Amino acid sequence: MRSYALHRILQSAVTLVLVSLVVFAGLRALPGDPAVAIAGIEADDAVIAEIRRAQLLDEPIHVQYAAWLGRVLQGDLGESAQTGLPIGDIVLTRLPVTLELAVLSLLFAALIGLTAGVLSAVRRGTAVDWLGNGASLFGLSIPNFWLGLMCVLVFAVWLGVLPASGYVPFTESPLGNLQRLILPAFVLGSGLAAVLMRQMRSSMLDALGSDYVRTARAKGAGEWRVVGIHGLRNSLITVLTILGLQLGTLISGAVVTEQIFVLPGFGKLMVDAVFTRDYPVIQAAVLVSAAGYILVNLLVDLLYSVVDPRIRVRGGAG
Repeated sequence: MRSYALHRILQSAVTLVLVSLVVFAGLRALPGDPAVAIAGIEADDAVIAEIRRAQLLDEPIHVQYAAWLGRVLQGDLGESAQTGLPIGDIVLTRLPVTLELAVLSLLFAALIGLTAGVLSAVRRGTAVDWLGNGASLFGLSIPNFWLGLMCVLVFAVWLGVLPASGYVPFTESPLGNLQRLILPAFVLGSGLAAVLMRQMRSSMLDALGSDYVRTARAKGAGEWRVVGIHGLRNSLITVLTILGLQLGTLISGAVVTEQIFVLPGFGKLMVDAVFTRDYPVIQAAVLVSAAGYILVNLLVDLLYSVVDPRIRVRGGAG
């Protein structure tokens, strides 16, 4: 297990370094002068030259990258070109909002998607199966922005049972925090729940038709024991893969969702930075997003070895 984990951690570290290279070079390839964007179009040449010198923009790109990476490894993500505030402090303020939203969305998606997928597979061809497939098709077809607007219209405007927008920290008011995140979590998690339902149904059908399940039934094992132990556990490998890959979808979907519900999260920070051409914030935000994506996929890889020990053996041998 230890060699398998170290192998995966090394792969993730190399991937993160490559991502940092792509992020840094990609932003440098954008049209326009970052020094002009920071100083403003009305700044004189002396100010622009000073900013270019302070930001090392007059140095070769490999020197700029080495200096930037060194600061990042020390926890210094730089300063915002628009506000002058440390980017690390901005990220620590905004990121918990998006993480809380993502966790609630994942819980909603897992609870609804996995339950519906198992029931649909066990009751294949019945009304439960048809209802589950219809709901998943609805979740896959409806765009997040439209569903978000409809939820605001119904639950905030017509019924008045939930607030339409805003954010309250959990430490200040747990109930107020939950009230303001229920709708965004539902909107963000609905598409993922549909994907999980379809994948879980397909994996469960394969598992329930396998030889080991027929053997368990022949030995007299109860149906729910067969479904819960033999079928469900062997179906989770593919589902874990989907959960890891869908993190990127959650982050990109959070950008739209946070705009609709006016949540001061990480997605809204990235959108605002793009509109204001705040290059240091964009660079840091993309790097943090990539690091989170890589970390989640690393955790999923490690969970594989818990769900299926054969993966741990093969990974350790490789």
